[in-house]
Amino acid sequence: MSIIDNRKAFHDYFIEDRYEAGLVLEGWEVKAIRAGRANIKESYVVIRSAEIFIVGMHITPLESASTHIHPDPTRTRKLLLHAEEIAKLIGKVERAGYALVPLDLHYTKGRVKISVGLAKGKKQFDKRETEKERDWEREKARLIRAKG
Repeated sequence: MSIIDNRKAFHDYFIEDRYEAGLVLEGWEVKAIRAGRANIKESYVVIRSAEIFIVGMHITPLESASTHIHPDPTRTRKLLLHAEEIAKLIGKVERAGYALVPLDLHYTKGRVKISVGLAKGKKQFDKRETEKERDWEREKARLIRAKG
Protein backbone atom coordinates (compact mmCIF):
# COMPACT_ATOMS: atom_id res chain seq x y z
CA MET A 1 0.00 0.00 0.00
CA SER A 2 1.67 3.18 -1.19
CA ILE A 3 1.88 6.21 1.11
CA ILE A 4 3.71 8.68 -1.14
CA ASP A 5 4.85 8.51 -4.77
CA ASN A 6 7.67 10.52 -6.30
CA ARG A 7 6.24 11.20 -9.77
CA LYS A 8 9.00 13.72 -10.46
CA ALA A 9 11.53 10.86 -10.44
CA PHE A 10 9.77 9.13 -13.35
CA HIS A 11 9.73 12.43 -15.25
CA ASP A 12 13.44 13.16 -14.73
CA TYR A 13 14.96 9.65 -14.90
CA PHE A 14 14.83 6.31 -16.71
CA ILE A 15 14.33 3.81 -13.88
CA GLU A 16 16.45 0.72 -14.61
CA ASP A 17 15.98 -1.28 -11.41
CA ARG A 18 14.07 -1.03 -8.10
CA TYR A 19 15.15 -1.99 -4.59
CA GLU A 20 13.05 -2.08 -1.45
CA ALA A 21 14.80 -0.75 1.64
CA GLY A 22 13.88 -0.33 5.26
CA LEU A 23 14.26 3.00 7.02
CA VAL A 24 15.77 3.79 10.41
CA LEU A 25 13.03 5.95 11.92
CA GLU A 26 12.16 7.38 15.31
CA GLY A 27 8.75 6.82 16.88
CA TRP A 28 7.38 10.29 16.11
CA GLU A 29 8.43 9.87 12.46
CA VAL A 30 6.44 6.64 12.07
CA LYS A 31 3.36 8.30 13.57
CA ALA A 32 3.74 11.30 11.24
CA ILE A 33 4.18 9.06 8.18
CA ARG A 34 1.05 7.11 9.11
CA ALA A 35 -0.74 10.48 9.30
CA GLY A 36 0.49 11.23 5.75
CA ARG A 37 2.89 14.02 6.68
CA ALA A 38 5.96 12.95 4.67
CA ASN A 39 7.47 14.33 1.45
CA ILE A 40 10.17 12.69 -0.72
CA LYS A 41 9.93 14.95 -3.77
CA GLU A 42 13.15 16.91 -3.11
CA SER A 43 15.07 14.06 -1.46
CA TYR A 44 17.97 12.06 -2.84
CA VAL A 45 19.99 8.98 -1.88
CA VAL A 46 23.73 9.08 -1.13
CA ILE A 47 26.37 6.46 -0.36
CA ARG A 48 28.76 7.17 2.51
CA SER A 49 31.32 4.64 3.76
CA ALA A 50 29.49 1.59 2.39
CA GLU A 51 26.15 2.70 3.87
CA ILE A 52 23.17 4.22 2.09
CA PHE A 53 21.36 7.31 3.39
CA ILE A 54 18.39 9.38 2.27
CA VAL A 55 18.89 13.14 2.48
CA GLY A 56 16.19 15.79 2.33
CA MET A 57 13.18 13.61 3.12
CA HIS A 58 10.82 15.89 5.02
CA ILE A 59 8.59 14.49 7.75
CA THR A 60 6.44 17.14 9.41
CA PRO A 61 6.15 16.37 13.14
CA LEU A 62 2.73 16.03 14.72
CA GLU A 63 1.66 18.62 17.31
CA SER A 64 1.21 15.78 19.79
CA ALA A 65 4.93 14.84 19.65
CA SER A 66 6.54 14.45 23.03
CA THR A 67 7.73 17.58 24.85
CA HIS A 68 11.23 16.26 25.61
CA ILE A 69 11.98 15.42 21.95
CA HIS A 70 13.04 18.16 19.54
CA PRO A 71 12.16 16.74 16.11
CA ASP A 72 14.31 17.52 13.08
CA PRO A 73 12.03 17.16 10.02
CA THR A 74 14.82 16.85 7.41
CA ARG A 75 17.45 14.77 9.20
CA THR A 76 19.52 12.27 7.22
CA ARG A 77 18.05 8.79 7.62
CA LYS A 78 19.82 5.48 7.06
CA LEU A 79 18.42 2.93 4.60
CA LEU A 80 18.58 -0.77 5.40
CA LEU A 81 19.60 -3.12 2.57
CA HIS A 82 21.42 -6.44 2.35
CA ALA A 83 25.22 -6.22 1.98
CA GLU A 84 25.13 -7.77 -1.51
CA GLU A 85 22.58 -5.20 -2.68
CA ILE A 86 24.66 -2.35 -1.25
CA ALA A 87 27.79 -3.66 -2.99
CA LYS A 88 25.94 -3.94 -6.31
CA LEU A 89 24.53 -0.41 -5.97
CA ILE A 90 27.91 1.07 -5.08
CA GLY A 91 29.44 -0.53 -8.18
CA LYS A 92 26.68 0.73 -10.50
CA VAL A 93 26.67 4.27 -9.08
CA GLU A 94 30.45 4.73 -9.07
CA ARG A 95 31.32 3.02 -12.37
CA ALA A 96 28.29 3.11 -14.62
CA GLY A 97 27.09 6.64 -13.87
CA TYR A 98 23.74 5.73 -12.35
CA ALA A 99 21.93 7.68 -9.65
CA LEU A 100 19.88 6.43 -6.72
CA VAL A 101 16.43 8.01 -6.56
CA PRO A 102 13.67 7.51 -3.96
CA LEU A 103 10.52 6.34 -5.79
CA ASP A 104 7.86 5.76 -3.16
CA LEU A 105 7.15 5.22 0.52
CA HIS A 106 4.92 2.24 1.30
CA TYR A 107 3.90 -0.34 3.89
CA THR A 108 5.11 -3.94 3.77
CA LYS A 109 3.75 -6.20 6.52
CA GLY A 110 2.99 -3.14 8.63
CA ARG A 111 6.46 -1.64 8.32
CA VAL A 112 7.37 1.55 6.47
CA LYS A 113 9.62 0.81 3.49
CA ILE A 114 11.02 2.92 0.66
CA SER A 115 11.55 1.94 -2.96
CA VAL A 116 14.86 3.15 -4.35
CA GLY A 117 15.39 3.24 -8.09
CA LEU A 118 18.65 2.79 -9.96
CA ALA A 119 18.23 5.53 -12.54
CA LYS A 120 19.83 7.24 -15.52
CA GLY A 121 19.04 10.89 -16.14
CA LYS A 122 16.77 11.89 -19.02
CA LYS A 123 17.77 14.60 -21.45
CA GLN A 124 15.34 17.39 -22.30
CA PHE A 125 14.35 15.81 -25.63
CA ASP A 126 13.59 12.50 -23.85
CA LYS A 127 11.22 14.32 -21.52
CA ARG A 128 9.47 15.99 -24.48
CA GLU A 129 9.18 12.63 -26.26
CA THR A 130 7.57 11.04 -23.20
CA GLU A 131 5.13 13.95 -22.99
CA LYS A 132 4.23 13.57 -26.70
CA GLU A 133 3.58 9.84 -26.27
CA ARG A 134 1.36 10.47 -23.25
CA ASP A 135 -0.61 13.15 -25.13
CA TRP A 136 -1.04 10.85 -28.15
CA GLU A 137 -2.34 7.99 -25.96
CA ARG A 138 -4.82 10.39 -24.35
CA GLU A 139 -5.98 11.69 -27.76
CA LYS A 140 -6.29 8.15 -29.11
CA ALA A 141 -8.49 7.15 -26.16
CA ARG A 142 -10.61 10.27 -26.68
CA LEU A 143 -11.11 9.44 -30.38
CA ILE A 144 -12.10 5.84 -29.61
CA ARG A 145 -14.63 7.05 -27.03
CA ALA A 146 -16.08 9.58 -29.52
CA LYS A 147 -16.60 6.88 -32.18
CA GLY A 148 -18.31 4.47 -29.78
